[in-house]
Amino acid sequence: MARPTTVHVCSDCGHSTARWHGQCPGCEAWNTLVEEHAPVAAPGSRGGAARATRTAGKPVRLADVSTERVPRLRTAIGELDRVLGGGIVPGSLVLLGGSPGIGKSTLTNMALGNLAAAGRRTLYVSGEESPAQIRLRAERLTCGDGALDVPVLAETDLDTILATLRAERPEVCVIDSVQTMHAADLSGAPGSVGQVREVAGRIMQAAKAQDIAVLLVGHVTKEGSLAGPRVLEHLVDCVLQFEGERERTYRTLRALKNRFGSTNEAGVFEMRQSGLVEVLDASARFVAEATGKPGSVVLAAMEGTRPLLVEVQALVSPSELVPPRRVVNGLDRNRLALVLAVLGRHAGIGAGSSDVFVNVVGGVRIDEPGADLAIALAVASAVRGVTLGVGDAAGAAPVACFGELGLTGELRSVAHPDRRQDEAAKFGLRSVVSPESAPTLRQALRSVLPAAASPRAA
Repeated sequence: MARPTTVHVCSDCGHSTARWHGQCPGCEAWNTLVEEHAPVAAPGSRGGAARATRTAGKPVRLADVSTERVPRLRTAIGELDRVLGGGIVPGSLVLLGGSPGIGKSTLTNMALGNLAAAGRRTLYVSGEESPAQIRLRAERLTCGDGALDVPVLAETDLDTILATLRAERPEVCVIDSVQTMHAADLSGAPGSVGQVREVAGRIMQAAKAQDIAVLLVGHVTKEGSLAGPRVLEHLVDCVLQFEGERERTYRTLRALKNRFGSTNEAGVFEMRQSGLVEVLDASARFVAEATGKPGSVVLAAMEGTRPLLVEVQALVSPSELVPPRRVVNGLDRNRLALVLAVLGRHAGIGAGSSDVFVNVVGGVRIDEPGADLAIALAVASAVRGVTLGVGDAAGAAPVACFGELGLTGELRSVAHPDRRQDEAAKFGLRSVVSPESAPTLRQALRSVLPAAASPRAA
């Protein structure tokens, strides 16, 4: 059988060439040529004549389109099923990304183990670990004997994997990871843009044709984004991001794209020796650990459709560096710069010559603008060295807050304020500062800072 012809196509201008060049001959951009299969014309067809003889398609009204409910495959992991929209859809392609050691393989092993225990046909394809290593991990998981009943294939050749899928016909298959798979008809190394695109495309064709739900495990870059071409995210049906720090126990699962459900859901897990454990009430753990000392405040955040209480801590100390340091964990560093500027301009609390450290306790990452007020109150409390509190309740219980901070010093409302306040009241946090109770940042500071430490009058 003759080797298929490949071409190298520029990802910027589309120029194609038979050989790889460091610089594109068309647009002169560097390192943009990607190896792809050369288009093959149909036998006996001529471009113009073939296009002229094609028949037009017949559009159908949406009201006349028949819909049917597709039964989902439940993994018995409530947090995972909710993020997926109710379970895995047969024939779908799911991309699970995360940094090394975060728990991607553990999560997929647990999901396949539960499915195998429920009588579903499963298959685990690994290009990074041997079957012995996979068994050692499966033996310590808490999903029963189902994890040991999952068939395992240690292979990186794409043709062999596709042949195995045709022979075994599993209902759910895990490919760990897509960057290690190799298509023999492309000369690029595994993990290159051309290889990842070809591997994902052919696996998608097999999944749709044989109605196999495939979970692709992917790597992430140093910036935290999914590695590989952006077309990979557009190719799959669902993109899941597994976040967290390897040194911390908590992990967060988010849906960045979901054709079969909402992208507003998030799942919280705790990594233990026996695997990942669902955290059904994370607010209780975070509130119990809240210190209530200067520089500490509780943020009433939203993780998808669920309220979540987390502690935000700030430390402000004199700096010997120019410019001073701004260190943030769990929040956007640019939001900290904005909050510090508004604090100095509209509240008279400056930290321009001091090092500022802000941390979300527990390794949780908060990406919503409702965290602005928590950052401002924590920094103000750290600068003044006083504990936040409302009236005589200072120090009795941590102060909860939420709200977006405007550049003119006003507080703007955020989504689901009632659910945030109900979650705070559920754990005894009666002192809740919000845009409804304090329209401006200055008023919010006056309501929680002692009179002697309140910001000076305008």
